[in-house]
Amino acid sequence: MANNPAFNRMEQDARNGYAGFRSTPAPQQADPMSPQQLQDMYNAPSAMRPGTERAVTMDDVVMKTLSLFAIVLVTGAVGWTLTANNPALGLPVVFGGMIATLVLGLVIAFKKTLSVPLIVAYAVFEGLFVGGVSQVYSGAFDPPGTPVFEGIVAQAVLATVATFAGMFLAYKTGLIKVTAKFRRIVTMMIFGYAIFALVNVVYAFATNTPFGIGGTGPLGIGISLFAVGLAAVTLALDFDSIEYAIRTGAPQKYSWLLAHGLIVTLVWLYIEFLRLLGRLRN
Repeated sequence: MANNPAFNRMEQDARNGYAGFRSTPAPQQADPMSPQQLQDMYNAPSAMRPGTERAVTMDDVVMKTLSLFAIVLVTGAVGWTLTANNPALGLPVVFGGMIATLVLGLVIAFKKTLSVPLIVAYAVFEGLFVGGVSQVYSGAFDPPGTPVFEGIVAQAVLATVATFAGMFLAYKTGLIKVTAKFRRIVTMMIFGYAIFALVNVVYAFATNTPFGIGGTGPLGIGISLFAVGLAAVTLALDFDSIEYAIRTGAPQKYSWLLAHGLIVTLVWLYIEFLRLLGRLRN
């Protein structure tokens, strides 16, 4: 999400004071109020001016993230069940979810206004995609009878959670500092990897190679390690975007966009761990 134009728009809006948000000029110096007037103001109910919106808080981002994560889990269970009960649905579920998230992701990124229904729809299809992919990997790499909590999916989940916690601690302690130069470099790397991933999909189908370029050899494992590292570093950019939005007083609606970006990065990291573990098991 570091290269998401929606985040760029948020930063531009912040520099412009967020159009329609806290745009009312500050009142000029008035005569001192009497104690009774001050008491009346204190007792009066709070009200927001028309056209204004409460600023985003960390609680907003956390709650929206948990909401989207719950949607991904529920629809992921649906995707898993559909694929497990009918293996022929594996590819349709996986590629249908992948195409839907790609289209919705572009619409969310380039749409002039934030759309919560689109973000929720993205989470629905993302869950179907994750559930289908997880079942495909479990069926391909777990021996028959392996409990789910001991299989490749559980290992990928554990690795994702551990990486998230490690990156969060590294960011909060200042071990990783997100500067403008750092963000530009990571963004260019994401663009480059996205192009490579598209080429790799075509190559995998054309050559019938499960993992595409590099296969399960050292080159393939090296590519997966790079992808895992890039996804992990992107988490730091997401953390910085959240802090930036709170610091600059972004409207509350941006909490949906921030939560969306964080979920997308976590899912990307999980998928890359699945691919790495699959290559290692081969």
